[in-house]
Amino acid sequence: MLPRMMNRPIVKSLPVLRSFPAAILGLGLLALAVGASAQERKSVKVPPTPVILDTDIGDDIDDTWALGLLLKSPELDLKLVVGDRGAAQYRARLLAKLLERAGRSDVPVGVGLDLEPRGEGRQAAWVKDYDLAKYPGKVHADGVQALIDVIMKSPQPVTLICIGPVPNIAEALKREPRIGRKARFVGMHGSVRVGYGGAKQPHAEWNVKCDAKACQAVFTAPWEMTITPLDTCGLVTLTGEKYRRVRDVQDRIAQDIMANYRIWVTGDAKLPANMADERSSTLFDTVAIYLAIRQDLCVMEKLGIRVTDDGMTVIDPKAKEINVATSWKDLGGFEDFLVARLAGAGGKGSKPSPHP
Repeated sequence: MLPRMMNRPIVKSLPVLRSFPAAILGLGLLALAVGASAQERKSVKVPPTPVILDTDIGDDIDDTWALGLLLKSPELDLKLVVGDRGAAQYRARLLAKLLERAGRSDVPVGVGLDLEPRGEGRQAAWVKDYDLAKYPGKVHADGVQALIDVIMKSPQPVTLICIGPVPNIAEALKREPRIGRKARFVGMHGSVRVGYGGAKQPHAEWNVKCDAKACQAVFTAPWEMTITPLDTCGLVTLTGEKYRRVRDVQDRIAQDIMANYRIWVTGDAKLPANMADERSSTLFDTVAIYLAIRQDLCVMEKLGIRVTDDGMTVIDPKAKEINVATSWKDLGGFEDFLVARLAGAGGKGSKPSPHP
C-alpha cells in the first residue's frame, strides 16, 4: 500500500486540502449554534404553575405552615385561597390577614360553604381585631364558585392543592363536573400502609374520615390525583437546629407562622408549655405543597385507592389509580427543603420583620 500511495499525484489531493479549512469553519459555526441553543434553553424560565389552596386552616397548625411554604415557593402561582369545612368567616379572616401581612393581597380569598362547625378555632386570638371587609384584595362570598371560575377560565391546567376535608370540592364537582378534566388534584389525605405516628396499621385519617362521602366524590373524579397519606406526611417534624432556623429568622411569613404556633400551643393544655420553643408539631400539610412542585424525595406508587364509608383509604386494584407518596427516599432532604424555603428570603412579597 505505501509505495502506491507515495506515487499518487499530489495535485489530485489539492481540492481536499482546499476544502479542509471550510469544513473546520463549518463545524465551528455548528458548535457555536448548538451551544447558543443550549444556552437559550437554560435561560428560558418555566412559568409557575397556577394553584388554588383549599384548606381547613385554623384547626391544626400545619395548614399555616403549608400556606407559608406555598408563599415561599416561586414555582407556584397562587390564584385563590378558600377555607373549607365550616367556620367559614374565621378561616377567611385568618387567610386574609396572613396574605395581607405577607404582601400578597393580590391573592383573592374565598369564603367556604356555610357548614358546621361554626364559630372560631385555636388561632382566633391572632385575628380577633381583623376585619375581613378591609382586606385590600378581593373577597369572594361564594368561594366554591370562585374556585370553579378560576379553573374553568384558566388557559392552563390549575393544580388544586387540598389540605383538609373536601366538602367545597365535592360541591364544586357537583356544580361543574368539567373541572375534573381541567384541573390536577394534590392532597394530604389518607393512610395506606402506615397510620398516625408511624403505626404499622393504617388509620382512618381525619381529612378523609371527617367527610368520607365528599372524599369518595373527589377520589373518583377524572382528574390526575397525587396524595401524601400519613405514610409520608405523618413523619414530618422539625427539631434541633432545623427548627431553630425557622423559629429565629427575621422574616414576616416565618414570624407569623411562629406567632400563630405559639397561640395554638397555648390553646391545648395537653401540650408542653414550651413546645413552640423546642420543636414543631407534625407538619402533615407541607408535604402536599412540596408534591405540587416536585416528587423526587418520595417513593411514588400508582395505586388504586378506594375510600370506604368509615374513612379508610384502601388499596383496591379496581379503583381509580392515584399517585401516592408511600414512603420517603430522603426525609432529611425534605426537612432541609422546608427549612431553606421558610428561613430563606424567597417568595413573592416576603418581607423581613424586625418584630417577631
